Amino acid sequence: MKGERVFSLDLLRVLACYMVIQVHAGEFYYIGDGGTVVSGDDALWVNIYNSLFRTAVPLFIMITGYFVLPVREQMNVFFKKRFTRVLIPFIVWCVLYALYAFVMGKTDIEGMFTNIAKIPVNYGVEVGHLWYIYMLIGLYLFFPIVSPWLNSASRNSLHFYLIIWAITLLLPYIHQVFPEVLGECYWNPTSLLYYFTGFLGFAILGFYLKKFCIVKSKLDLPVGFSLIIIGYIVTYSLFANRLNTQELVSDLELSWNYGTINVAMMALGLFLVIKNIKYRKDTILKKVITSISVLSYGIYLVHIIVLNFFFWAFNDVFASAAIKIPLLAICTFLGSYIIIKVISYLPKSKYIIG
Repeated sequence: MKGERVFSLDLLRVLACYMVIQVHAGEFYYIGDGGTVVSGDDALWVNIYNSLFRTAVPLFIMITGYFVLPVREQMNVFFKKRFTRVLIPFIVWCVLYALYAFVMGKTDIEGMFTNIAKIPVNYGVEVGHLWYIYMLIGLYLFFPIVSPWLNSASRNSLHFYLIIWAITLLLPYIHQVFPEVLGECYWNPTSLLYYFTGFLGFAILGFYLKKFCIVKSKLDLPVGFSLIIIGYIVTYSLFANRLNTQELVSDLELSWNYGTINVAMMALGLFLVIKNIKYRKDTILKKVITSISVLSYGIYLVHIIVLNFFFWAFNDVFASAAIKIPLLAICTFLGSYIIIKVISYLPKSKYIIG
């Protein structure tokens, strides 16, 4: 039925929302000034906790592909509906974060207005998590273009795309040996497989799972858990091995790259494990899961402010990141939900929280 909620995907969206917050909570404990690596016991705990949680963004995109693809509306109708929900709150929060940076003394009045003026170009330095919205808007722009193919795509044609996309997920590792491959050079960044790469693959994977794997299979759990375990071992091990050899976080996070085969394996595994969870009873638990899922975009938008508050409140109280990371994440998750829930009762709140 159109508009009917899918509990398993609401649950998956809630988990992904929490995972994003915990990943950001962990950033306090391994990222130093100038993007340098801070190694030590805290960084080890970050790796233990958050290697699995790097799947959050791919899961969000898979859920988006599951529900949105293929686009069946007229292009103008689709853009109006999606961009009203996504773009307006995004601009509102870019402005709020620019103001927040000024109030917290991280920039002056000129810097605040500069950050606001540059929204069409890129986010301000204080709102780094909003990179995701630019990427999401880019996917929305492309969805109506790819949808005619998806409407008639056979299983084999989808396999063709997804297999090549999976091969591109090996490129971050191949580049460690061969910096330029398949036609890459300084005058040509678009290699042979360039047009198969990126986040679109996760969206099409979500569509594929809806079209061909919606029926529960006895293989879902064993395959799903196997993908999670293997993907986690690779992700954790590579991060741990690079922790004491890399100076910059951008180099350390090789195995945390969203466009890697190991992260994709974990995301697919989680999707397979959770997609068949049923909960038909209209209980408080189901209502809470649904409520958080509905408000997840607003939670994502506000959570950095809330996280900074709890970091200030708790960081000096506990010694180890083993305690601080989950504590910060849980408090931020609940605090953000409460704030967005309150805002949701305001008139025209959709323009603030989506």
